[in-house]
Amino acid sequence: MVVIDPLANALSTIMNNEMRGRKEAVVTPASKLTAMVLRVMQKYGYVGEFEHIDDGRWGKIKIQLLGRINRVGVIKPRTPIKYSELRQMPQWLRKYLPSRDIGILIISTSEGVLSHYEVLDKRIGGVLLAYVY
Repeated sequence: MVVIDPLANALSTIMNNEMRGRKEAVVTPASKLTAMVLRVMQKYGYVGEFEHIDDGRWGKIKIQLLGRINRVGVIKPRTPIKYSELRQMPQWLRKYLPSRDIGILIISTSEGVLSHYEVLDKRIGGVLLAYVY
C-alpha cells in the first residue's frame, strides 16, 4: 500500500470510525503532523486521549473517539493564507465550516499547528491543513 498523504488517511480513518459509532480508531502510519493536528482537535474537545504505539515500522496512533465529530477532512491543495485574509472572515471559513462559531480550521504556522482562533489571536498567517466540526 502506498501512502501519499498520511494526514488525509488519518482523518479519513477517524471519520469512518466516527460514522460507524466506534469508540476508538487506530491510525497507521503515525506522523508528527498527524499528532500535532490531533492535539489541536483534542484541545477543542473533538477527540479524547491518543497514544503513539511503536510497532517497529511506521508506528500507529490509537485515538479515543468522543462522538462529537460531524465532519473532518484535509484541505487540498494546502493553501497559504495571510493574517489579513483570515481576519476578514472570508471565503475560507464559509467554504469549509457550516456556520459561524461552529468548528475549527487547523493551520500550520511558524509557531506550530494551531486553530484559526489562535492564529487570529497571535496575528500570524500559515498554511491551511484541515477542518473539523
